[in-house]
Amino acid sequence: MNPPIVYHPQYVAPIPDEHRFPMLKFRLLYELLLSDSIAEPKNIYTPEFPELGLIELVHTAEYINAYCQGTLDVKSQRRIGLPWSQELVQRTLIAVGGTILTAKLALQYGLASNTAGGTHHAFPNYGSGFCIFNDLAIASRVLQQLGLVKKVLIVDLDVHQGDGTAVIFENDPTVFTFSLHCESNFPAKKQQSDLDVPLPEGLDDDGYLQILAQYLPDLLSHVKPDLVLYDAGVDTHVSDRLGKLALTDRGLYRREMQVLSTCVAAGYPVASVIGGGYTKDLKKLVYRHSLLHRASRDVYQQYRP
Repeated sequence: MNPPIVYHPQYVAPIPDEHRFPMLKFRLLYELLLSDSIAEPKNIYTPEFPELGLIELVHTAEYINAYCQGTLDVKSQRRIGLPWSQELVQRTLIAVGGTILTAKLALQYGLASNTAGGTHHAFPNYGSGFCIFNDLAIASRVLQQLGLVKKVLIVDLDVHQGDGTAVIFENDPTVFTFSLHCESNFPAKKQQSDLDVPLPEGLDDDGYLQILAQYLPDLLSHVKPDLVLYDAGVDTHVSDRLGKLALTDRGLYRREMQVLSTCVAAGYPVASVIGGGYTKDLKKLVYRHSLLHRASRDVYQQYRP
């Protein structure tokens, strides 16, 4: 038996070719998981569109309405970096619904993973860096509002700092934000997470995993979260065009195994999202994203009752 995987329809048209290409990864990832028997009908879940009121738990109503209605000013739209379309609005909303569902499933099964998500550059009143609504933050707030969790730990291992998430939960003791990121990468102006660990350019597999091992077990013991939300960005890969770190495919798999097994073995449920990844070789990128789901299967089969 495999752990739950959340997949949802992807709305990609009409979007210019330079943006349509990376968005194909969501469907191709799902197809790869199916072909490799990691995703099966019995462990696939489809989310619903979230009510806008749930998004207002994190974002301002003015920003939500402006984006959904296509009335954002040019500067705000440019900061996001994606051309507006109604299809993109739908894709954005269903991806948020996917992370909410993933979090709920993680509480039920111990592990669950989304085939999208990780929009950690979205702030309460604006989007940034290809991120429109902050799915990690929204899922945290929704589960807290439902009384399903009290304390959340966000483990953000995308190569870029989770600046939007850091601001959203600044001075909030109910959500602990941990960001392990390349120090000389986007955003130029870093925000303050509860714990930031900046990494030097060119850091390889062993160096990266050793640093991660120095922090994660102690964090779990200190925070004692009801839920871990894990952003498994693969832009830490040596071939990523926006990365500046030097992890290999094997290093990424070891990272996913390290995070998931450390959490699950200690009794903490984990909901994972795929985060960022940027390369012209779409097949290789999709495989890198699949490593999260492969590791999730392996850990689930090892630790399930």
